[in-house]
Amino acid sequence: MPAVTVLSGFSPAATHAVARGLLADDQRLILIRHDLTGVRDGIVHRIVRTAGEVLEDERVTLVHGCVSCTLREDVLPTLVRLARAHPDRDQVLMLPEAVEPEAVAAATGWCLIDGAPVTDHVRFASYTTVVDAGRVLDDLTTTDSLRDRALHAADDDHREVADIVARQIEYADTVVMWGFGEMSLPVLLHRLAPWATHVPAAGFRPEARHRPGTPGVLVRGIEGYAVGVHEPVPDCGVVSMLFQARRPFHAGRLNDALNTIVRPTLRGRGHLWLANRPDTAIAWDSAAGGLSMGSLGRWLAALPEERWEEASEGRRLAATVEWDPYYGDRGNQLAFVGMELDAADLHRRLAACLLTDDELAAGEDTWKTWSDPFAGCLRVGENPVRD
Repeated sequence: MPAVTVLSGFSPAATHAVARGLLADDQRLILIRHDLTGVRDGIVHRIVRTAGEVLEDERVTLVHGCVSCTLREDVLPTLVRLARAHPDRDQVLMLPEAVEPEAVAAATGWCLIDGAPVTDHVRFASYTTVVDAGRVLDDLTTTDSLRDRALHAADDDHREVADIVARQIEYADTVVMWGFGEMSLPVLLHRLAPWATHVPAAGFRPEARHRPGTPGVLVRGIEGYAVGVHEPVPDCGVVSMLFQARRPFHAGRLNDALNTIVRPTLRGRGHLWLANRPDTAIAWDSAAGGLSMGSLGRWLAALPEERWEEASEGRRLAATVEWDPYYGDRGNQLAFVGMELDAADLHRRLAACLLTDDELAAGEDTWKTWSDPFAGCLRVGENPVRD
């Protein structure tokens, strides 16, 4: 079964350079890439090549012009078709700069080709992100959106550049650094993706590092995985910290403090709970001064035990290990990374947003009557993991 290395990165020059190096090292590799410049008009340009020849160079018309449609209608079928035609040749799938590797991994879980899962035909060996050392810091700190750079995949694509770059790095099992940058960059990359293998471009060779059962970054905590590392002492100026607490946040105080929590950090991720929404696990996803929060579904503590089977085995195990007689599996687990970040001050700001002893003693019936600054933003889902 052919192995597929999924190659992502926000710098096309860097990703192309690494892809060319892989082809030069292994003449039997097949490289697949898609140009999405015309995707909003329903046109995708597909190029398939080896080191020595172009196998395909076609423009494909899609029924709907979007990234998920491209994955379903052309990218994944192409991998399967090539695997059938060349069963002894591994593949490198090079993603366009604005495509997140987690989207590809998710699509492989639900997209069927000729009635069978994609993984019946190819083995996804690695999700590798290429980082351009000369520009990644600018991309992680910019407030630009994809629309600002004419990279949006659809009219309703409002994603931010910093979000995309952070997610590409975080989802990777292998991070490849191309070129030269600030002395702090290797430390920063390790803090953003402590679970990944980090290698220079010159030493990169595809290896099978992907673990299909690993959850997405925002649900790592509730699935029993680490969301980051606690290194509050600056290393080349880089600081990372973990904030963990069982009692809930006061929605009003948290809302008032958002700017002072988000702006000093490059990246924040994890989950939390709000007192006035005691049944809902909430995702925290911040980058470059921007923040999004959304429902991850219900806490197991809010579900009858017979519905626990709807959650993954890993989540049930994590909940059992960490179960609290009062809070159940509810809790806050947030990771932050920043440059010259005052970890102690950030911890104090977050802790000040938690319920006081008197507020905690008032109980859930009282909490639910408090005003909700996040009304309309967080929908309560029925699925215990995802809406």
